Amino acid sequence: MTRKLSMSDRLARWLALAIPALLLGGAYVSQYGFGLLPCEMCWFQRYPHFAALPLAVLAFVAPPARLWTALAALAIAVSGVIGVVHAGVEYHWWDNPLGCSANGVDALALDFVPCDQPAWTLLGVSLAGFNALFSLGGAITIWVLLLAKDKPGRSAFA
Repeated sequence: MTRKLSMSDRLARWLALAIPALLLGGAYVSQYGFGLLPCEMCWFQRYPHFAALPLAVLAFVAPPARLWTALAALAIAVSGVIGVVHAGVEYHWWDNPLGCSANGVDALALDFVPCDQPAWTLLGVSLAGFNALFSLGGAITIWVLLLAKDKPGRSAFA
């Protein structure tokens, strides 16, 4: 017999599905709708979200839902960490571990745009920075919801 999921567990499960779907959707809209080509590190940020989506779907169809949700949150957090590294490269806080910079030949040889120049910013925050904020914030929110001590069927926030 499976136990009924609490309201916070259900919210965590929906967030685990929505966050990577929306962030990947935004990445593809910016790429194909606005012509902002991804660099190699941009692609590396997408891969954990690709992994998070099926994990989140599993949380809806296969027990244990909380485990699949937590694993999806872990994948989302990994994308956020890659986003932090990428944003640091764009802001020139540290060197790029991949070497795909505007001064290097690697980016051109790999047919990628340079990783150390943001394609777009809003209030000084690049797309990599936004991915880091939304992914890490979302993963933490999911884990907090999974740890909430609410009763099944009741909101953790009531």
